[in-house]
Amino acid sequence: MPKVVYVDTAGVERVVDAAVGESAMSAAVRNGIPGIIGECGGNVSCGTCHVWVREEFRAGVGAPGDMEDDLLDLGVDDRRAGSRLACQIPLTTELDGIVLDVPPEQV
Repeated sequence: MPKVVYVDTAGVERVVDAAVGESAMSAAVRNGIPGIIGECGGNVSCGTCHVWVREEFRAGVGAPGDMEDDLLDLGVDDRRAGSRLACQIPLTTELDGIVLDVPPEQV
């Protein structure tokens, strides 16, 4: 069962357990993580689950797909190198301990 660490703008870490195959968005919503809304339910259409993936986890998460990339370009205020939509990050045992920062405009 992979653990996910969500970090808010004040540096507060919230650690949750996720099921293998569950999205980082679903795990966040299920555990009430502030700033992760998932308004579209994971359909890559709202951007309300935008996170910044820490550098050491980016290779394991991979690059965004075309739809996600377009939404990140158009729908988020502070896109960075590690920007991803949490709904598009399926959790695996290899991603155990992944750290995701929640942007300040969402908290």
